[in-house]
Amino acid sequence: MSHRGIDPDLLARLQAVSFPTLGHLLEDGFADASIRALVPGVKVVGQAVTLQLVDADAIAVNQALASLRPGDVLVIDMGGDHAHAPVGAVTACAAACAGALAIVVDGVVTDILELRETKLPVFARGTSLLTTKLLGSGHSRINVPVRCGGAVARPGDLVLADDNGVLFVDAGTAARVVDDALTSDRAEPGTLARLRAGESVARVLLGT
Repeated sequence: MSHRGIDPDLLARLQAVSFPTLGHLLEDGFADASIRALVPGVKVVGQAVTLQLVDADAIAVNQALASLRPGDVLVIDMGGDHAHAPVGAVTACAAACAGALAIVVDGVVTDILELRETKLPVFARGTSLLTTKLLGSGHSRINVPVRCGGAVARPGDLVLADDNGVLFVDAGTAARVVDDALTSDRAEPGTLARLRAGESVARVLLGT
C-alpha cells in the first residue's frame, strides 16, 4: 500500500486509533450519518481521489478508476443525484485491482451482493437498480474539491472510515490530534473496568 506524501508513522498511528475518539477532538470533515458502510466490518485509512460526477456519466467514473493507485480511496460527489448508482460489481472490482482501499459515494450504489463478495469497502447512502450511462459528456471533473455527505473532501486528503462513518481530514490536522486520541484510547479500558467494578459514575467520569 502506498500513500503519496503521507508520513508512514502517521498512517500507522491512524490505523491504531479508534476513529470515534477523533470525534472528541475534531468538529469538521465528518460525512453525515446517511453515508454508511455497505460492506461491514471494515477500517480504512486511505488517500482521497475525488470525482465530481455530472450527468450520471459512467465514462467519467471509468476515467477516475483509471487514475487510482494503491492506497487511494475514490470519493464520488453525485451533485445531489441520489438516484443513479455509479458503482457496482465491475467498478468495485476495477478499484480493488488498482489497489484502492475503498469507494465513498454521496449517493447510491448497485450490485450489493457482488460488492460484498469483492470485499472492497464501499460507503454510500443505499442501493438502487438505476445506474449511470456511457455518455462521455465531459462535464465531470477529477481531483477537485468535492462535497460528500455535507463534508468537503480534497484530493490527497486522508479518508478515515469504518462502520461508524467517514471522516475527511488533511494530514496536518490528523497529525495534530492523533496522539491525544491514542492516549484517550489507552485510558478507556481502565475507565470501563472501574465502572464495571462498581465505582460511581460521578467519581469515574466527573472525578468527584
